[in-house]
This record gives sequence, structure tokens and C-alpha cells, in this order.
Amino acid sequence: MTNRKHSHDHGHSHARSHGAIDPSIVTHERGLWAVKWSFVVLMITAILELVIVVASNSIALLADTIHNFGDAATAIPLGVAFLFARVKPNKRFTYGYGRIEDLAGVIVVLLILFSAIVAAYESVNRFIHPKPVYHLVVVIAASVLSFLGNEGVAIFRIRVGKQIGSAALIADGYHARVDGWASLAVLVGAIGVWLGFPLADPIAGLVITISILFIVWGSGKEIFTRMLDGVDPEVLHEVIHAAEHVKGVKQVGDIKARWVGHKLYVELNIAVRNEASAKEGHELAKEVRHELLHYLPHLGHVMIHVDPENDFGEKHFKIGQHSHGDLPFHSHE
Repeated sequence: MTNRKHSHDHGHSHARSHGAIDPSIVTHERGLWAVKWSFVVLMITAILELVIVVASNSIALLADTIHNFGDAATAIPLGVAFLFARVKPNKRFTYGYGRIEDLAGVIVVLLILFSAIVAAYESVNRFIHPKPVYHLVVVIAASVLSFLGNEGVAIFRIRVGKQIGSAALIADGYHARVDGWASLAVLVGAIGVWLGFPLADPIAGLVITISILFIVWGSGKEIFTRMLDGVDPEVLHEVIHAAEHVKGVKQVGDIKARWVGHKLYVELNIAVRNEASAKEGHELAKEVRHELLHYLPHLGHVMIHVDPENDFGEKHFKIGQHSHGDLPFHSHE
């Protein structure tokens, strides 16, 4: 009979064994911290810009302000996601609530898309109904302020997002970075108006709109790939590399991986010598898990199936044609 064992992990117990705080708690706290301060900085930037928009009548600055408000608003669903991630699994949601972060990522993308639609409408409307732009020096100052605010937030979000393995936070960080560069379009538009080309202002608004659409495309691909359980193939190579480093593991296969929020869930089969006892197989599974924790710092759950070398792989668990009493012949593939 095939010897098949399972090793389960719901957090970095390796770190806990050294007396450290549970990294899953640290991860969520840092995520909330990043979201909170990003929201504060971008909201302050957007409010200051809005005051200048009212005084200057600049459509480019209005587009940038809308974008900054939308960027700040993305902190709300992300914050909700991290809060839910702290809730323990239960009998209904046995894997916890990590998927809420993926749903939050979809909301982020939709908010960005909405800001692009509003900015496009206002820019086109200004082409049709031109209006003068006032206080150009102040508009230029607002453009520089927006650039600095967004770049600061971008660096902050990307750094923390990579530390905790949050695709949603990283995507939002790159959004802030491109948003910052797009803010400089306001500067170009203001200079164009000053040189006697009033349409430079709505043109700058359209440039900002296009930059938002690029963000929608890039962030959307990343978020929906994760929602469909897509992973970078390099992750599977890391799993194989880690497992093969364990002495006693003869083969590695049937590897599956997916992201649940910012945690990576992995399942794999390992083959051990045919004469290995259940205890030996269990110890090898523990050592493979240990190696995976070193190679995959964002590992959240791992299931390891241990098979004898001669009966290795899922194919040996398929049940061919058979019957039970009066039931017709059937199989379980």
C-alpha cells in the first residue's frame, strides 16, 4: 500500500520556534501601516491641489487631482483586505480570508479606471469649451508637489509590498510612481499656456489620462492572474530546487502553487526509498518544508505527499475500472 503523508503549515512556525513574533501578524501590521500613511500623504496632496484647481481653472491640474484622489481611495479596500487577513480561519472559510486582498485589488483597478474616464471627459470638454488658466506659477508649484508626493508614496508602497509579498500593494506603488511622472504633464501644460498655447492645458490632461490607462492594464493583468491562481513559473523552479536539496528525497513532482492574498500556497509530491518507514517519510516532509521556508519567504501553507519511490506521483492514486455490489463498473480518474 502506498505510504502517503501530509504536512500542513499555516504560517512560518520555523520563525516562531526561535521565539520571534508570528511573521503573519507582522506582515499584516506593516501592510496596514503602509496603507495608512500612503492614504494620508496622497489625500493631503490631493486636497492642496484641489484648492489650486479652484483658483487656477487648470483642467490638467484637475485631472491630476482626480487621479490623486483615486490613488488615495485605493488605500480603503487594501486596508479592509489587510484587516480581514487577520481574522482566523473557521469551519466555513477554512483557508482564511486572504482572497479578500485579491478582490480589493480588483476594486483598486476599477477606481483607477474610473479616474481615467473622468479625466478624459473633462479634458475633451475643455477642448470644446476653452477657458483661461490663472496663477500659472502656483499651478507649476502644485505639479512639483504632486510629483514629490506620489514618488514618496511609490517608494514606500513598493518597498513594503515586496517585503510582505503583496501584489496589490506593489501594483498600487507602481501606479503612484507613474502618477507622479504624469503630474509633470501639468508643468508642461502650464508652460505651454504661458507661451501662448492655451490648448496645452487640456492636452496635458489627456496625457495624464493615457498614463492612467497604462496603469489599469498593468495592474489588472497582475491582479487577475493571481485571482485565476496564476504564478510565476520561477516559483515552481524554487520549489523543486529546495526539495531536491533534502537528502533522502529521490524525486519531486506534481507541484502546484497559488497565491491567497500575499501568502503562497504550495502542494507537491516527494518520493522516498521504498523501505522508508512512516516516521522517516514524515521527517523528510518536515525537512522539505523547512527548506521551502528558506527559499520561499512568503510561504503560507504547504502540503507534502510522501510516496515510495516505486509508486511515485498522482497517477498511482487513480482508481481504474471497478464495481461495488450491483453498481455498474466505474473509475476515479
